[in-house]
Amino acid sequence: MEETYIKVSGQWTYLYRAVDRAGDTLDFLLTAKRDLAVTRRLSELAINRHDVPGKITIDKSGANTAAIESVKADASVEILMLRQNKYLNHIVEQPPRAIKRITRAMRGFTSFCSAGIIIAGIETMHMIHKGQLDCPGGQLVSAATQFYSLAV
Repeated sequence: MEETYIKVSGQWTYLYRAVDRAGDTLDFLLTAKRDLAVTRRLSELAINRHDVPGKITIDKSGANTAAIESVKADASVEILMLRQNKYLNHIVEQPPRAIKRITRAMRGFTSFCSAGIIIAGIETMHMIHKGQLDCPGGQLVSAATQFYSLAV
């Protein structure tokens, strides 16, 4: 899990992302707050949509640690290792650079709703580009066709 800051209407908001070992995006969440409830919600979404991870690497944020521990206790899931080290999550830290590069050229967002929609589109395009979306029958399909199939 990692977080980055994005400015919306002159206010800093937080883009949380859950990424696997290969650098593939599992889930993302744009929020106005940075607290335990937000990190817990992202953790629950990622675990429900995917499998329970064996290892989780996070930074030294207390909210991230408390969220993982509360999810483990409430859902009685077994996570073998929780690592807190800022140097072990370099794969996780790379994708926000692309989002910041794209949003910097846009000169920010005027509303939180539009920011969420555009960031979801950017994340979806990155997932298509990395080959994360399944194609029917294992066919090779262009990025434009995959994006169009999601929109229809």
